Amino acid sequence: MMERFFEVCKLGIRYLYRYRRRYYFLLAALVFGFAIVTFITSEKDGMYDNVYYSAQSHYAGDVIAMGYDTDTSSDLCRHLGQKEITAILDAARFLGINPRHTVLRTYSSRDALVHFNGVAAPLKSLVGCDWDAEAHLFAKMVFDEKPEALSGGDGIVLSVPVARQLGAKTGDMVLLELDTRYGQKNTKMLTVTGIIQDASIFSYYKAYVSRPALNRLLLYEDDDCSSIGFFLDRPADAERERVRLQGILAQRVQTGPLVYDRDMMDIERERSHEGIRVFLYTLPVYLSEISYLLGAINIVTYFLYGMMLLAILISAAVTYRLILHERSREMGVMRVIGFYGSDLCLVLWAEILVLGVVSMLAGFALSKLLVFAASFLSFSWFPGFEIFLRNGRLTAAYLPHTTLINMGLLLFVLVMLALIPSFRVSRKDLPGLLSGEPL
Repeated sequence: MMERFFEVCKLGIRYLYRYRRRYYFLLAALVFGFAIVTFITSEKDGMYDNVYYSAQSHYAGDVIAMGYDTDTSSDLCRHLGQKEITAILDAARFLGINPRHTVLRTYSSRDALVHFNGVAAPLKSLVGCDWDAEAHLFAKMVFDEKPEALSGGDGIVLSVPVARQLGAKTGDMVLLELDTRYGQKNTKMLTVTGIIQDASIFSYYKAYVSRPALNRLLLYEDDDCSSIGFFLDRPADAERERVRLQGILAQRVQTGPLVYDRDMMDIERERSHEGIRVFLYTLPVYLSEISYLLGAINIVTYFLYGMMLLAILISAAVTYRLILHERSREMGVMRVIGFYGSDLCLVLWAEILVLGVVSMLAGFALSKLLVFAASFLSFSWFPGFEIFLRNGRLTAAYLPHTTLINMGLLLFVLVMLALIPSFRVSRKDLPGLLSGEPL
């Protein structure tokens, strides 16, 4: 039985090669359609990956514990004391989260200024970090000049917009000015140790300093921080780990409820409370506004996706029907010499499935060429689009589940294409086949 099955499949492949010229148009439609669909979906996934990568670096983690303190200032400041830090780290160990990296950061709670040569530049974000603990993040950043070393408490890393406004270069001394947690002014002279070439919204007007140095400027304890970020081996598990961590933390420290978008985050953060309250975030919470834009891109993607599959189905159906009509007498002869109707179906299915595999391979290669060409396009005319780019270029991501969906849909279209005509061939009366009547 199996031997007959394989022999019939081989016969289908031979027929496909024999009638390859008749399949050229169908092959071209399938290759082009699969290439366009793969190109669109891979670019969309690549854009989301770039956003996630940028956000992961900006917020320092897949699951982030952020503290909000009202004890010593009229304004809400981002602050975690030793009690909260110990509770968060102990809870993560208790749950066996075992992150790849654990990053502690301090954030200035008010606008800070950098002064140089009579010019002042405001900072949208001032980050106090542990240079060694964040070495994996700085290693991925593109510097204007490669820094010799990032260490000590007297250095500052600026983003390109800040350095450009100040006219500062690596090695220059700048003055950092900010407000303490109590509202007084505090300053410190720092050496520019690096300039990051990143003009995206995440890094625009941003600076990095040592966490102990920023803690002293803000009048925190040296070991305090604002947030603790956990980099997971599987970022897809972030929401599950956040829920587990919330359950343990709520028993040990004052926590805020789980929030799922920026609007909820702002509302809950501003609710009246005393002392330090800990919130657990994942990157989708921070990226909820960007997700609306990605959702619009998804709608366009699915519309183009559907139109492309419909075009493939219509063109393939017309072409395939003409091919079968030309071969009806041949199908009749095969019935005369002993082939069953099921054998004819199997021959036709083998032809169309092999054609589909060849189309997918060629279409994937063509999509790679399209991705390569798209990587040279400039999007400088689109304000804020840098967030979707990596090193200023579009990049594609060939995610396994997306690729399998694309392949499955194409094969589904082909099976639907061949299913009805093959059954008509297998059930049509023999005189009708031999006379070349329409199927």
